[in-house]
Amino acid sequence: MKIIDGGVCAALGFAASGIHCGIRKNRTKLDLALIYSEKVASAAAVYTTNLVQGAPLTVTRQNISNGYAQAVICNSGNANTCNKDGVEVAEQTCCLLARELGISAEDVIVASTGVIGQKLDITPIKEGIPTLVSSLGKNSSDAAEGIMTTDTIKKEIAVEFEIGGRVCRMGGIAKGSGMIHPDMATMLVFITTDAAISPAMLQKALSEDVKNTFNMISIDGDTSTNDMVAILANGMAGNPEIVCKGKDFETFKKALSAVTLPLCRMIASDGEGATKLLECRVTGAADEGTARVVARGVVSSTLVKAAMFGADANFGRVLCAIGYSGAPVDVNKIDISFASVAGTVKVCEDGTAVGFSEEAAKKILLEKEIIILIDLESGGAGAVAWGCDLTYDYVKINGAYRT
Repeated sequence: MKIIDGGVCAALGFAASGIHCGIRKNRTKLDLALIYSEKVASAAAVYTTNLVQGAPLTVTRQNISNGYAQAVICNSGNANTCNKDGVEVAEQTCCLLARELGISAEDVIVASTGVIGQKLDITPIKEGIPTLVSSLGKNSSDAAEGIMTTDTIKKEIAVEFEIGGRVCRMGGIAKGSGMIHPDMATMLVFITTDAAISPAMLQKALSEDVKNTFNMISIDGDTSTNDMVAILANGMAGNPEIVCKGKDFETFKKALSAVTLPLCRMIASDGEGATKLLECRVTGAADEGTARVVARGVVSSTLVKAAMFGADANFGRVLCAIGYSGAPVDVNKIDISFASVAGTVKVCEDGTAVGFSEEAAKKILLEKEIIILIDLESGGAGAVAWGCDLTYDYVKINGAYRT
């Protein structure tokens, strides 16, 4: 397993593009992205659990209900959510792209991100699709930029691995900066691979992976309406198709995690207004479910986020978050430490305060990446969650997001 260049274009048979078509007023911002596979690919996806959902999710669910797709198109600047003609616009987008590519409209995954409740005009998309298609190439970076909204950095990664004696590749791009919280697919993430795997096993791998990756991020406690993680596997690497559990399936899952985990960290560190990446590592849990609840509860806490922004080693806020998380823990056994490249300081043992240097703790918490270490001392299970600090800029960004 090694990291390689190429993003969603690293795998054989995949090309991508990103253009400005006119949805966003700023002409320097790309607002339409495309990922295309030379061959029809196995497809799988997971979606937001919000009851209010964008029209593109409805259309995508229907399109890949047979387990296959060949292209992904995504616009930024408008969520196409809460619009009477939303489904019609999403379907039109699929048909227009399919006609230009010479593929079936049912083989298109469609996504949108941006402001909710504003009508999405099909005109710029219709006029932009020919250029979008003609621009296809090894342009993962352009596609990554085309799906960004309040993101400040492009998010992409690719890895190379081996299955059945054949070299396989997998790459992904993501967008996500605000309205991010556990128990959903979270954000927009598109993954491609040339490994051969059946639709059923691909869905199984993705559904299992998000439990420990995208569902373990919280930036602001808001679950968005358009979140989707989709993956295409076109089989062009030539490995024996993965159709059941076994060594090859486990290798595939490790490769998937090698793509999704870094994307999680990128998303969390790029939270709206964020200055620090928070990573909560829980150990000593009675079971994995308990560990997940605790880790997510801590990174989701507004007060913990605020304390980390201020480099305040206020472990009481961490302990408080554990206490109301709903996890069945023994609060008299909890140990808490803060760590960074500047060192580690233990601030709580067996649920009570321990003496520590406030000066040393502040030095640790002033770093860009903070690790919150929690030992529940009740078993051998663990989990990791990611978040960011809460700053003044978060309010500024969201106070004027629509206007």
